[in-house]
Amino acid sequence: MQIDNRESQILRRSGQLIVVETPNWSSKFGTLKRYERVDGVWLRVGEPIDVVIGRNGLGWGVGLHTVPEDAKYIKREGDGRSPAGVFSLKGGFGYGDLNITYPYEVYDSRDYHCVDDSNSRFYNKIVDSRRVERDYRSFEHMRLSSIEYKYGIVVEHNREAKPMGGSCIFIHIKRDDSGTSGCTAMGEDKILDILRWLREESTPLLIQLPRVEMEKRFKFLN
Repeated sequence: MQIDNRESQILRRSGQLIVVETPNWSSKFGTLKRYERVDGVWLRVGEPIDVVIGRNGLGWGVGLHTVPEDAKYIKREGDGRSPAGVFSLKGGFGYGDLNITYPYEVYDSRDYHCVDDSNSRFYNKIVDSRRVERDYRSFEHMRLSSIEYKYGIVVEHNREAKPMGGSCIFIHIKRDDSGTSGCTAMGEDKILDILRWLREESTPLLIQLPRVEMEKRFKFLN
């Protein structure tokens, strides 16, 4: 098991894992598996889920992991890549109420924005545009006219909002198989299952890597 001490410590604090593996760095398709720690052992939960990720594959993101010094693919704003690595999850969201125990925010109007303008002090944050002094030009509506954000989970990528480091990374409902701008997407029923399963006290994490890196770092998750 080639897992560095930092990542080992991180896993010890978690009781739930969402693990997304892709065939390679360039693939836009992946498989999601869930794990729970029971008596110190990671056990699989449920069936594997087919997911779609960034249309250009994966690039190392900014999270809880260590990025290799010789990394070839680095996640950047607008590059169409999903972040690779280990990430905390910040909570769920959706267009309406959902009876779950996991933290969940309702974004029921188009006034809620996720800011992807790296020159803004609100970069990589979700804000109510009615309550802030806007200094941004580019953003995503959190209430779309389509279903993608009907239910979702916030991934804590680039928490410190490093300029151009990538922003507004979610797990959400997929529209089709064409690939996302950088999020991880699946069927509506699948993400609902995940939202109902997640527990804040278990400090759930997302591990998202191509197969070659997964086998190096987390081979014990089979």
